[in-house]
Amino acid sequence: MVRVTDARYVRDYVIRVQFADGVAGEVDLRDGLHGEVFRPLRDKNLFRAVSVNPDWHTVAWPNGADLAPEFLHDAVTTRLTRRSSRPRLRRRSGHAKSGAGRGG
Repeated sequence: MVRVTDARYVRDYVIRVQFADGVAGEVDLRDGLHGEVFRPLRDKNLFRAVSVNPDWHTVAWPNGADLAPEFLHDAVTTRLTRRSSRPRLRRRSGHAKSGAGRGG
């Protein structure tokens, strides 16, 4: 069973969630705030009121909106996997030789 242990407002429509299995990360919910229950969350004051419902072990808001913990866990792990699989730029070590690339 997936359980959210902590949820915090980060910015705009982004929350940071922590799970009982140790996974943690940010989820941007901007594109998912549709429908009767989620549309009111476009009000950032209401969105900021995110908390963990102790009975359901997931994020919830005072207006009754909540999200499945499995959805959140998948969103975080997908984002973490995507981030870790990106190629990383490496810095060149050392300094270029003086005059390198100049004609003459």
